[in-house]
Amino acid sequence: MEITATAALVTGGASGLGGATARALAGRGARVFALDLPNAVERAEPVEGVSYVAGDVTDADQVQAAVGTAADSGLPLRIVVNCAGVGWAGRVLSKKGPHDLELFRKVVEVNLIGTFNVIRLAAVAMAATEPLDAGARGVVINTASIAAFDGQIGQVAYAASKGGVVGLTLSAARDLASFGIRVLTIAPGIIDTPMLAGVTDEFRAGLAGGVPFPKRLGRPDEYARLAVSIIEQDYLNGEVIRLDGALRMAPR
Repeated sequence: MEITATAALVTGGASGLGGATARALAGRGARVFALDLPNAVERAEPVEGVSYVAGDVTDADQVQAAVGTAADSGLPLRIVVNCAGVGWAGRVLSKKGPHDLELFRKVVEVNLIGTFNVIRLAAVAMAATEPLDAGARGVVINTASIAAFDGQIGQVAYAASKGGVVGLTLSAARDLASFGIRVLTIAPGIIDTPMLAGVTDEFRAGLAGGVPFPKRLGRPDEYARLAVSIIEQDYLNGEVIRLDGALRMAPR
C-alpha cells in the first residue's frame, strides 16, 4: 500500500514511538493526525504534515472526533498506528500490601482497551474508503512490548495489558479481513524514549549490555521504519513482530 496521499492517525503521536512514526509517515507524503493527551500536544514540536489532536484513547467521543477529523481531511484514512500507552509499575504483593486495583485497571484501560477503542472506531472510517488492489483499504499497527512475553517483577499490569494487545492481533485481523483492513502488532524491546529520560547513564548502559545484538538500546526511528515497512508490505497480516535485538528479559 502506498503511503503518499493517505490520511494517517497515530496515537501517542506527540513524542516517543508515536512522534517518530508521525514524522516518518509525514515524510512519505501522508497527512498525519497525531492524537495525544492535551499536555503532550502542548509540548509537541511542529512538524510539517502533522496535525496534533488533543484527546484520550480511552474516551470514545474523543477518539471518534479524531477519527472524523482524519477521515474528513480530503484524503482516505488508510493508516492507524496505536502508540499511546502507560507503564506504571507495581508488584502483586509488596511490603506496602497488594497491588492497587485502580492502578492495574488504569494500565489495562489505556494500553489494551484504548488500543481496541481506536481500532473499532477507525475501522468504520477505513471500511468506508474506496478499495485499492485486491480490495485493500488500510492497515492498523498496534504496539505491544517485550513485556508481553517476558514480564518482569513489578510489570504485572503492564505485561497483562500488552499481552492482551498481542492476543487480539490475529482475531482482529480475521474480523477485519473482509473489509480489506490488515492488523499487525510491533513488540518493542528497550527503546530509548522519554520514558527512560530519568535513568542514569550507568543504568542505561546496563540495559544496553543485556541486548544480544546490537548491544544498545533501540531507537524510535527504528520502530517508525518498521511501521513504514509493514504498511508497504501488503501480505503481512495478523502477525506480532518483535523489535528487540533478540533480548529475552530476566525476572528483574
